[in-house]
Amino acid sequence: MEIFGYIAALLIGLSLGLTGSGGSILTVPILVYLMRLNPVISMAYSLFVVGTTSLVGSYKFYQKDLVSFRTAMVFGIPSLLTVFLTRRFIVPAIPEHIISIGSFDITKGLLLMILFAVLMIFASVSMIKKKKYAVAAEEAEDHSPNVPALLLQGVTVGLISGMVGAGGGFLIIPALVLFSKLDMRMAVGTSLLIISANSLFGFVGDIFNYDINWSFLLAFSALSVAGIFIGSALSHRIHSDKLKTGFGWFVLAMGIYIILKETLLQ
Repeated sequence: MEIFGYIAALLIGLSLGLTGSGGSILTVPILVYLMRLNPVISMAYSLFVVGTTSLVGSYKFYQKDLVSFRTAMVFGIPSLLTVFLTRRFIVPAIPEHIISIGSFDITKGLLLMILFAVLMIFASVSMIKKKKYAVAAEEAEDHSPNVPALLLQGVTVGLISGMVGAGGGFLIIPALVLFSKLDMRMAVGTSLLIISANSLFGFVGDIFNYDINWSFLLAFSALSVAGIFIGSALSHRIHSDKLKTGFGWFVLAMGIYIILKETLLQ
């Protein structure tokens, strides 16, 4: 089963290289169901994988002058602090056994997997539907950044990323388009930089709490990064919008499967 996990690591970067987002949402399910890791440590490892992969992706956008560092700072600082505090203090404070309902035990791992599955469903909807927020931003009369909204969204993304180990690009990109008035390509590049900083900073909080298998983590991350270059090489041959829609339906199915597996199919 592990060999499929390493192959799937390529798909994380492949999706990022083809569409600019999306692949990181698969990292936790791959680590849990294919690599057989504990959900809590999987979410910690996911932060490193997502952070490293997104950093490479953001550099490719930077080379095309499609990263707004000023916006990344405004959005990123509250998000960085929130994700670090969440991983360092909030997640470790959740008890391993939360409550029992009859013969059904709600554990820390189960709770986090359900939260992650819900996040996958929301992310899939964002991938499937058309980006109406981009049209709304273009039609808005006021083109000045909404700093308070950016700060609030930064805290929200930091909390979500810290809890479930996902990048949160489906929340960041709309926020950058609507509240910072960036065009879509600039928003994607800036989002990747924010995701990278959030994820790697959050992972620092995990170093204090868990024993990290660095050899496995670096090998898995290297495959994910390799996928970015493969995806970028193929991106001009494949219609990214149709691909992202199809990938969104796959993520939706995975989210529903995780909820069923963790509750009814145990």
